[in-house]
Amino acid sequence: MTFARMWSDLAPVGRASDGGYRRFAWTAEDHVLREWFAGEAAARGLALTTDRAGNQWAWWGDPDTQPGIVTGSHLDSVPGGGAFDGPLGVVSGFAALDALRAKGVAPRRPLGIASFVDEEGARFGIACAGSRLITGALDADKARGLRDADGTTMADALTSAGRDPRSLGRDDETLRRIASFVELHVEQGRGLVHTGDPVGVGRMIWPHGRWRVELRGQANHAGTTPLADRHDPMLDLAAFIAHVRRAAHDAGALATVGKLRVDPNGVNAIPSQVTAWLDVRAEDESAVRAVLRALQEYAPAEESWTPVTVLDADLADTVVDALGGPPTMSTGAGHDAGILAAAGIPTAMLFVRNPSGISHAAAEDADEADCLAGIDALATVLERLLT
Repeated sequence: MTFARMWSDLAPVGRASDGGYRRFAWTAEDHVLREWFAGEAAARGLALTTDRAGNQWAWWGDPDTQPGIVTGSHLDSVPGGGAFDGPLGVVSGFAALDALRAKGVAPRRPLGIASFVDEEGARFGIACAGSRLITGALDADKARGLRDADGTTMADALTSAGRDPRSLGRDDETLRRIASFVELHVEQGRGLVHTGDPVGVGRMIWPHGRWRVELRGQANHAGTTPLADRHDPMLDLAAFIAHVRRAAHDAGALATVGKLRVDPNGVNAIPSQVTAWLDVRAEDESAVRAVLRALQEYAPAEESWTPVTVLDADLADTVVDALGGPPTMSTGAGHDAGILAAAGIPTAMLFVRNPSGISHAAAEDADEADCLAGIDALATVLERLLT
């Protein structure tokens, strides 16, 4: 079975002993994933292209003669991420193409499969970096200067990976090749568990953003500094996290402090500074802004912002009709589909049921039968759009 073989090939790449994954952009693991994608394209006789940001595109047909229908997702992960977030969409794209060919479908326009780089933003802090770069939503100079936890800039990481960082920037040639984009993704919640459906259709992505907060103290010795004489930013951090939770509850939003940097990060030293990263999301932008107002004293610095994204209504209606009326939903998770939609490209999303409801963790899951149902649904939608 095509799906099982591809899934088995990907399974060991970047997998930790606890079952979670660490697949960061422009690393050794990323190189293996890019080679895997190129190999799958070559095995099917597809033309492989790479855009200015390093996103990979596998084409059945020539998108320079007329824009194509594109599917796909991403292969990178968050730290300790699950197997399905991203890769399910890429694998399903290849499997759906195989199904169309087996059925003898003769597309009237090209079909593309995309693998977007650095969708999670786990290494350099900005989600959907690959799609933001080619649409111009992320400034190329800003991107080149982003640093990972080790202080390596994106420019240096690209250079080490054999790419020219000067190539970064809006890519109108690539954008012109996309007539519409359909992204399949594992659901990152339990909506489909409650409805009892294997596949759903996305209509809206919540507004969401990331902010950085700097909490400064005074470094000192843990064993000789009296409690009364300490200026410990870890106490400020504890207060900040509690404040975040109250503000989110009051505003009806979701807010998370999930990443920290502690300086000097020694077990026997009072820190001199703590940097905390804040993620805030809500169905309505006013709720996000209410959380930020409540945290104004901490002077959060915006690192990325994505407004509410309403996916193309006509395309969503076409998808729902092609699939016979599956449930529709909104999501609080960001996706490359949302970035392309904001750039004016008609975009739709399919979600595959996740029985655990857990995502961005090793327990993320999807039954094989539901994955195959997702592939069938994607193939049905692509056939409708291509013929």
